[in-house]
Amino acid sequence: MRNVKGVRILLVDDEPNIIQFLELGLSNEGFEVRTAHDGMTAVNIAHTYRPHIVVLDVMMPGMDGWEVCRLLRRELSPISIIMLTAKDEVNDRVKGLTIGADDYVVKPFSFEELLARIGARLRNQFPALFGEVSYGPFRIDDRRKEIIYQEQVLDLSPTEHELLKYLLINHGIVLSKTTILDQVWGYDFGGEENIVEVYIRSLREKLNDREHRLIRTLRGAGYRVDLP
Repeated sequence: MRNVKGVRILLVDDEPNIIQFLELGLSNEGFEVRTAHDGMTAVNIAHTYRPHIVVLDVMMPGMDGWEVCRLLRRELSPISIIMLTAKDEVNDRVKGLTIGADDYVVKPFSFEELLARIGARLRNQFPALFGEVSYGPFRIDDRRKEIIYQEQVLDLSPTEHELLKYLLINHGIVLSKTTILDQVWGYDFGGEENIVEVYIRSLREKLNDREHRLIRTLRGAGYRVDLP
């Protein structure tokens, strides 16, 4: 997983072995980790610790995971809750998602599976932690110099990357060829304006935008990105 420094995780489970195993593994991955062995303690810690991710066991004595989930969802935002349970029953999964859980992992599970689910929740709910910004189905990852479209990394040249990034940041705005040239190629660019058309055509091919629904051409005015 990418650099996760500063990502806070709260582990909540009444089984010490599970807590110890997960705390060690997640700490070794670079996460900041706090633990709780019961629901009330978890709620109190969450209010001061403000975790990004809560890994929450369902079956606990006293305040169970369902109630903890309800309280955290109502009182804290943003937060991502991954429920742990020994029951592989559809009704339990539906209940968890209905009361505010974001994901569901059935015991026994592998550490790699949980790690992948944590990564998915972070990317979806906290993209800024990874230098990512989302625009509709697109994610711009400045740290890795990538643009992700529909969960696939686009194969872009450096200029295509900068052009698409500029179009996305200014989505909904009509951008003239001159403006695009100045902002993407630079004010000292001495080439022809038609270079913009060439690169727009290439982007459309890579985005499978044959009907020009994403990158629209406005005759005599320029281009505009319309996000679904």
